[in-house]
Amino acid sequence: MTLGLIWAQSRSGVIGNAGGIPWHVPEDSAHFRAVTGTGTVIMGRRTWDSLPDRFRPLPGRRNVVVTTQTDWNADGALVAHSVSDALTIAEPDADNMVWIIGGGVLYAQTMDIADRLEVTEIEIDSRGDTYAPPISVAWELRDTQPGTGWSTSRTGIRYRFRSYERVTPARREPR
Repeated sequence: MTLGLIWAQSRSGVIGNAGGIPWHVPEDSAHFRAVTGTGTVIMGRRTWDSLPDRFRPLPGRRNVVVTTQTDWNADGALVAHSVSDALTIAEPDADNMVWIIGGGVLYAQTMDIADRLEVTEIEIDSRGDTYAPPISVAWELRDTQPGTGWSTSRTGIRYRFRSYERVTPARREPR
């Protein structure tokens, strides 16, 4: 199984605020759909709750929700009570990418075991309560789109897509 993490972040590393994303970049949403494709997406329960009802579950993908609430369930979601459980649920999808899509706690727990990062950089300053994990020297930038500079969203916000691959061996057990 190949494990990827995908997120969008502001200049200061903000990925969320009060259960939502503090910007609107439709091109990033389209990129997210294209990248996560038909694979498995793993998310925390608060990330699930932050999705608009019409997008729950995320269509065309197996949706795994990690929660400590033993009685939680939702239509279209497979429930896991730890990252290890979520990865076990995702294992039958080993030929496809498995994506961690949020939130901050899951990113922190899986950064050391991931193989790939897809990061949308949003060129704004934003306040927030959830931050992206730092990208260490264990990662090498492989691609930036557009190749030179930034794109401008139809909402007027500048952004770019950056792909990273791990250059040091990944741990195989989540924190």
